[in-house]
Amino acid sequence: MSKGIALSVSASVLFAVMYYYTSLLNPLSGVEIFGWRMLLTVPCMTVFMVVSREWKRVVELVRRAIAQPKMIAALIASSALLGVQLWLFMWAPLNGYSLDVSLGYFLLPLTMVLTGRLAYGERLSYLQKVAVFFACLGVINELYQVGGFSWATLLVCIGYPTYFILRKRLATDNLGGLWLDMALMLPVAFWFVQTGEQSFNVFDQHPWLSLLIPLLGVISASALVIYIIASRLLPFSLFGLLSYVEPVLLLGVALLLGESIKTGEWLTYIPIWMAVLVLMFEGFKHMMRQRRP
Repeated sequence: MSKGIALSVSASVLFAVMYYYTSLLNPLSGVEIFGWRMLLTVPCMTVFMVVSREWKRVVELVRRAIAQPKMIAALIASSALLGVQLWLFMWAPLNGYSLDVSLGYFLLPLTMVLTGRLAYGERLSYLQKVAVFFACLGVINELYQVGGFSWATLLVCIGYPTYFILRKRLATDNLGGLWLDMALMLPVAFWFVQTGEQSFNVFDQHPWLSLLIPLLGVISASALVIYIIASRLLPFSLFGLLSYVEPVLLLGVALLLGESIKTGEWLTYIPIWMAVLVLMFEGFKHMMRQRRP
């Protein structure tokens, strides 16, 4: 289990490193960085799928799509939902939205809890109700301070649950579905790179990027593969608990990039952090109960 914990934390660290790494890729824009990330990550992901014998899941999904042409539109929608999230992750640090995105990731576990309640009729536990209460305090303060959350925050905490619901309904919530979502982004990724200000001539104009851009692909692919391996080595409850490491690191990156939490926003962040701590405590209790003989 210690190996799984180390891998999960390592994946979160790599995602945070990638979040900061975008600031080193000047003069590339956020959409160009997203394009390069996809063009470099998908081939690495393909190798992993073949080696781990998960490629059969891709074949099964392709056969289903051929047999049910209506499914193709839904698959494109699923890919688009994920693509927007991956684009935002690359774009936000360069455009002053890294703090907003980190807040979205803090809110994500809570919106997932509420999604389970509204979409699937799952009952909230006592501690989940307490967490929702604290989160509501933060939401109320944000509404009072600025009239609502940033679009980037809402895109993360609402967009991901929507994506997960669609994947569940399509029965694509596996590695094959993830690979297909990413593969369908390749034409858009290629277009972003081709039509960007730097295009594919970027290595001639800025030689140092010939090292930094491939390294972006290595970081992205490594983070994804390590994350997948960790998910297989850890109990679901502990794996979910460790997922809270990433938003903490993203917040640190946002502060490192020069963004700051304004005085009035502390009453938004502190209740939301308390809500996350409550969910972590519940996850820890659940994990300890599972370990009892």
